[in-house]
Amino acid sequence: MAPQEADAIESFWRSLRFFSIYRLSIALMFLVAALVFGDTVSLGTQDPGLFDRVAAVYVLLAVAFLVALLRRPRRFSLQLSVQVAADIAALTLMMFASGGQKSGIAILLLVVVAGAALVGQGRMTLFYAALASVAMLLEESWRALTREADPADFVRTGIISIAFFGTAIVARLLAQRVVSNETLARQRGRELNDQLRISERIIRDMDDGVLVVDGDGRVRLLNPRAEVLLDVRAADGAELAALSAGLADRRAAWSTQSIEMVEMLPQKSGRLLRVRYLPAAESGGHALIYLEDMERVQSQAQQIKLAALGRLTANMAHEIRNPLAAISHAAELLAEEDTDPLRQRLARIIHDNTLRLNRLVTDVLELGRRDRAQPETLRWQAFLSGFLEELVLHDESARRRVYVGEGDVELRFDRGHLYRVLWNLLGNALRHASAADGAVRLEARAGATANRVELHVIDDGPGVDEAQRNQVFEPFFTTHGAGTGLGLYIARELCEASGARLELLDDAPGAHFRVAAEGLVCR
Repeated sequence: MAPQEADAIESFWRSLRFFSIYRLSIALMFLVAALVFGDTVSLGTQDPGLFDRVAAVYVLLAVAFLVALLRRPRRFSLQLSVQVAADIAALTLMMFASGGQKSGIAILLLVVVAGAALVGQGRMTLFYAALASVAMLLEESWRALTREADPADFVRTGIISIAFFGTAIVARLLAQRVVSNETLARQRGRELNDQLRISERIIRDMDDGVLVVDGDGRVRLLNPRAEVLLDVRAADGAELAALSAGLADRRAAWSTQSIEMVEMLPQKSGRLLRVRYLPAAESGGHALIYLEDMERVQSQAQQIKLAALGRLTANMAHEIRNPLAAISHAAELLAEEDTDPLRQRLARIIHDNTLRLNRLVTDVLELGRRDRAQPETLRWQAFLSGFLEELVLHDESARRRVYVGEGDVELRFDRGHLYRVLWNLLGNALRHASAADGAVRLEARAGATANRVELHVIDDGPGVDEAQRNQVFEPFFTTHGAGTGLGLYIARELCEASGARLELLDDAPGAHFRVAAEGLVCR
């Protein structure tokens, strides 16, 4: 069943319960009138015994119908039809026992038809009108056959039957309009609830703090970010002054003006907030206060500046490579053609420094490629075997000085970036480690959390001095005369581009670097 139908059916059952309570009230009224007042009222004047019995049965049926509705609300149309049929039968019999339509009970049949049409929301409306009309005609016909009857009574019965159908048609039109309005209201209510939930989630996840303050200065809504910026823990309905005295004072001044206000609000913690006040649309209404952390704004501005500076640096580095190549080539030619030792020494100095500048330019260009990471699933041992073959071509001692652990993992990493990270880490390790076999160890282990693996590069060298541990990942910091100081900085940036993390662990004597990345241990 669709949600709209389920909601509508629930409203049907609720109306039917009210209708059953009305039936029980009418039945009790008839029974009490017959038992207490007797002949003093014009009920049961023609056949008191029949009236009393029908009234008692009518009360029992009304109780049974109400209990059935409360215990087993199923098959709505069937229950409504049975109840209406019982109403028509009981009221017709009591009308017959009271002298016919002149007793006034026929009006209650009109109420039953109208109530059934409204409760059933327009379903089977004409059937109920026809059933009541047939019951009226049968009662009048039986009266004419068994007792004295005025022919004019048939005319009145016909008029009442016409009233049944007219009431049924009007009730059906009203019921259809009620159903349409109720369905539309429920649909609008669901849409409004969905919109409210979405708005609450958006406000809760906003980077800025949001407060809704009423005309009395009470906070009706605040998101978690506002609690963090104001360094408070408060529930809705708290006084604004209890959260921030400075904000409450300024809000009192702002509320006298119907314009948007923006001011800076320093906090005791040293944080500077940019406060934006939006007045209420109506006098005494709810006003909005936005809180923005200026430190975050300044950080974003700094990131934008660094990004622009990075693009500028990359472009400059690219433009510098061509003049460097020309200078290096010219220095080589001078060294070959000039036999003067002094000039050859000067040419070598020029050549060595151009090579160093070229390495620096290459590192800067490599840093600019961090945003183009394309992580893939790599098998550690298979990747490492190819990497070590190339490393041995540059440093023959790596064949015996590098020890590879037996552990194997699969990790998510950009292939080119992982190559660059290992090249920097192993290059530093081989430079500072001893000449002994296995002086540098490579190990793959399971991570501290699920779906994480760790790569460890450990050497037996002197390690990193305590005073320099916080500087090893800073750009242009180096302890090697021919280094550029960008190796570890670039390695960490490339790790972050693939969702990994590069750390220097504090377990002397040697240096111990760890790369934590997404992956699984191979069994």
